[in-house]
Amino acid sequence: RTPELLDGGSLYWVIRGEIACRQKLLDVRPFTDKDGVGRCRLVLDPKVIVTEPRPCRAFQGWRYLASGEAPRDLKRAAPGAAKFPERLRRELRDLGLL
Repeated sequence: RTPELLDGGSLYWVIRGEIACRQKLLDVRPFTDKDGVGRCRLVLDPKVIVTEPRPCRAFQGWRYLASGEAPRDLKRAAPGAAKFPERLRRELRDLGLL
């Protein structure tokens, strides 16, 4: 599924029970580890983009988000909110103001 993932795909980070940010996926590089197990290295854009917070249980491994299911970048969802401290953003969201 590499071509599909590289066509605008991102790795989303779950922090404190919420999807909080993402990094654009630049490449997937298959390799075999020292035990002979096939694996992939993910090459990520170093720029971390804050997203609209969304509750999500922590997990290990891949989860695919269709473009309609992925949280919006915070800049688009709430312009200016990315400048607020995370704690304030959480409070505003809990109050339904963000």
